[in-house]
Amino acid sequence: MNSIFNMCGTKIYKPTDKMSDLICENYALLQVLSRFGVSLGFGDKSVQEVCSMNGVDCTTFLAVVNFLTEENNRMQDHVTGLSVPALMDYLQRAHSYFLDFQLPTIRRKLIKAIDFSSQNEVSFLILQFFDDYVGEVRKHMEYENEKVFTYVRGLLNGERSAQYNIGVFARHHDQVNAKLTELKNIIIKYYPANGDNQLLNATLFDIFSCEEDLASHNRVEDYLFVPAIMELEKGEK
Repeated sequence: MNSIFNMCGTKIYKPTDKMSDLICENYALLQVLSRFGVSLGFGDKSVQEVCSMNGVDCTTFLAVVNFLTEENNRMQDHVTGLSVPALMDYLQRAHSYFLDFQLPTIRRKLIKAIDFSSQNEVSFLILQFFDDYVGEVRKHMEYENEKVFTYVRGLLNGERSAQYNIGVFARHHDQVNAKLTELKNIIIKYYPANGDNQLLNATLFDIFSCEEDLASHNRVEDYLFVPAIMELEKGEK
């Protein structure tokens, strides 16, 4: 699997490993740190020590890290011992990152990179496709924030729902990537060259990175979060 997260083969990180080594060996895991609320500046402390300092469940942190850095990150043996609240907090922080930071940043770069002055139809089409895509991502993540996570909090409080279970979410968990693929194709194939395209190329690179990040995020939901909630549901029966 070609992914920004798959940079260190099949190495499995342990609680005793230095957190700094983890990041230096795979810089994309900076996003995982951020989404668990872990700050930099931890010196030579171990993963366990850094997690303890930041009030993060180490088992869940390493489950996500090792899942994302595996060559085939579909393994489900990471589910054992996960903290559902910690995993849900991680996912919610990721949603905030995509919706409040990364996607708005890409939009600002797109506006600077493409030429609207000549009334070029392709320019307006690019922005329209991007806005449509962001709308789909927002709808997708707001559903999770408002419906799925509310349901899970209820489970954690001992509440059962006769109308909903995590299987409903899993069956309809789409990847919302179709429009982003179309957007990339429009930019690559049809946007007219106008000399220096460094900003546009840099923005396109950000779009590719965002796509991979979102795909990894969805896999964490499919192969860690959903099985963990299924186990929680079994315990509530």
